[in-house]
Amino acid sequence: MDNTTKYGYLSENPDVKTLPIMLSLIIGAFFAILNETLLNIALTTLMHEFDITLPTVQWMATGFMLVMGIVIPVSALLLQWFTTRQLFLGTMIIFTVGTTICAMAPTFPVLLSGRLIQAIGTGMLMPIMFNVFLLLYPPERRGKIMGIVGLVIMFAPAIGPTLSGIIVEYLGWRFLFITVIPFSLFSIIFAFIFLVNVSEVTKPKIDIPSIIFSTIGFGGTIYGFSSVGKSDAGFMSPEVMVAIAAGVIGIGLFAFRQLRLDEPIMDLRVFKYPMYAHAVILFLIIIMTMFASEIILPIYMQGPLALSAAAAGILLLPGSLLNGALSPFMGALFDKLGPRPLMIPATLILSGTMFMMSRLDTESPPWVILVGFMLLMISVSATMMPAQTNGLNQLPKRLYPHGTAVVSTLQPVAGAIGVSVFISIMNARQMNFLGNASDPNDPATIDQAMVAGVELVYFIAFTISIIAVIMSFFVYRAKPSDSMTMEQSDMKA
Repeated sequence: MDNTTKYGYLSENPDVKTLPIMLSLIIGAFFAILNETLLNIALTTLMHEFDITLPTVQWMATGFMLVMGIVIPVSALLLQWFTTRQLFLGTMIIFTVGTTICAMAPTFPVLLSGRLIQAIGTGMLMPIMFNVFLLLYPPERRGKIMGIVGLVIMFAPAIGPTLSGIIVEYLGWRFLFITVIPFSLFSIIFAFIFLVNVSEVTKPKIDIPSIIFSTIGFGGTIYGFSSVGKSDAGFMSPEVMVAIAAGVIGIGLFAFRQLRLDEPIMDLRVFKYPMYAHAVILFLIIIMTMFASEIILPIYMQGPLALSAAAAGILLLPGSLLNGALSPFMGALFDKLGPRPLMIPATLILSGTMFMMSRLDTESPPWVILVGFMLLMISVSATMMPAQTNGLNQLPKRLYPHGTAVVSTLQPVAGAIGVSVFISIMNARQMNFLGNASDPNDPATIDQAMVAGVELVYFIAFTISIIAVIMSFFVYRAKPSDSMTMEQSDMKA
């Protein structure tokens, strides 16, 4: 019997200190998530250091996402096979070992191996943290707690590029990993002392075909979409088409098998709960529009607006920091007001911002980008975590590992798809514009072509965001589906 069954929620048990549990998980998750973006600035440095090409060094990013896409789907199974304490400590030890290998790597293959080991740990941390907080706190207190999680998720990648640039310039690329090691060790020691188990170990049957289908499905999809920009053929590249086709078939077989198993690895019956399905759709829309902005805007600012990389990064930083700062506040409002009062105005702001961005041109002042990205991040903070918390609240406790695994799996998949699709749309519009231009080599024409591509991407994002606006009018505060059973059980006791 797990602690939550015995006492209700652990936060309501005076003998259990929840703050150390939270800190253990948040410290580990912060540095693991920070590590995702910490290396982006250093890719050029690594190319010179190891004398490798751009497609080779990109495996530091592509391979990382690929391993996460393979590991996360089996997190629901692992959460039921091991205690919270065992799983978190094991995950952080794996992450620390990978980080140490990267810091000491004499060759690029060793560095890449360490990076992939890091990805195993990173991929497991988010499902563990979400699952623990769901078991730790009752639904009426989860908004604020999940808002704090949102702060970690947004703040860590926001400061990653800035911190990375400083470290690489003054200390060298190895310190990107050396700097993380002490904090990882501290997280392990802290968790070893304070972290207690909050879950029940049921050890469901391991279905090998499901793991194979999951690996091919999610791994193939992420690899295929991440490889779109590696050749001029784009989506028509044989490598891309084969990977995506294998991914789609693998996901289809995986989903079919999960619905037929008594003990699925990832129980897709979570989608039977309307607010959970609602939350997942909103989550995908937000992730895709956010990724579009984070990828497209720097290209636009360094192209037609002729801003430096540093200036472009500074313009986007306030929005990311604002998102992180507002997440706990939005979570507290969600606890008090419910999802609809937050989501209706937030999705309207999102849609309006996407339309505003679709009107950008070669003369747009930088402050428009600054304000637009800040508005986008405000809408994200008021939508993504509240929607996700509301959806997870409707699930019975036995489905918490599966609900968190589905959301965590979809994040890298949606990110890879969003980036590749929007970049491909922008490039196609640019090529079409230049093909019809009288002087395609004229710098002003090239800038106009890029603006045309950016406008089209944001207009499509605006169209997608309208779906989010419509959905926000149909959201309601979800209650745990097993709450009635719990109340009846309490009365009998």
